Amino acid sequence: MYAFTAYLLWGFLPLYFLILAPTGPWEIVAWRVILSLVFCALLLTVTRNWANVWRILRTPRLVWLTVLAGGLIYINWQVFLVATLTGHVIETSLGYFINPLVTVLLGVIVLRERVTATQWVALGIAAVAVIVIVVGYRAFPWIALALAFSFGIYGLVKKKIGPSVDAVSGLTLESLWLTPIAIVQLVAVGLTTGITMGQVSLAHTLLLLCAGAATAIPLLFFAAGARRAPLTVLGLMQFVAPVMQFITGAWLLGEPMPTERWIGFGLVWLALVVLTVDSLRNARRARVVASDVGAVT
Repeated sequence: MYAFTAYLLWGFLPLYFLILAPTGPWEIVAWRVILSLVFCALLLTVTRNWANVWRILRTPRLVWLTVLAGGLIYINWQVFLVATLTGHVIETSLGYFINPLVTVLLGVIVLRERVTATQWVALGIAAVAVIVIVVGYRAFPWIALALAFSFGIYGLVKKKIGPSVDAVSGLTLESLWLTPIAIVQLVAVGLTTGITMGQVSLAHTLLLLCAGAATAIPLLFFAAGARRAPLTVLGLMQFVAPVMQFITGAWLLGEPMPTERWIGFGLVWLALVVLTVDSLRNARRARVVASDVGAVT
């Protein structure tokens, strides 16, 4: 339930950001960074866990990994916001549908993991899907690929960090490193289009102030779920968010879905079915082996 709640909240994020109009994507991301830092700082104070942050800061390797993670999540947030507020919610869902396939690809390239024949088939189908979208839709899906690769590499960095950095401390430091960028963005927005915080209405201001909580709460739910649920369950649940985003873009916002895009999405979904079936088969085989070893010992 923790993990499902996290993915469900992520799925509804496009609607939340859309009701923040007339606030633009650059201002939203800036407030998202600053308010996430404030939210996490309050949470660390209430739970008395600042010692974890100081421990991480004394380890240069962890510091640089959190800096890298912060840069990747900033790219992901900024692309997502620009896409959402310019009528490309469907393409953001495509990015998160492709993300599991990108994770497999990164495992091969970076971690030198072995890939099964079935996983190669899934990657091949996904590559064909991208080609179909590029050729048929006459547009390179840079939004989808930027989201998929930035979040995929972010996950890879998190794997490198491991359990040494808890969710709250990690998000606190990532937000801290991004705060100077957020301040520069707010200054730039103030000098151009103007800051909207506190200028529209009380309701709008309160909603914008919730950006930090809207960022941190799903991450904390996900961390709680990841500690309790099997990896296969989390793998199946990760499709909840892009499904919700697809429904939001296609049916609630009425974004165009020409035949070429349906074919491309259909191929991506087929690749995900192949990948999911292979993951479930491998997980079942691993359980059987573990039970056999347990019986022998």
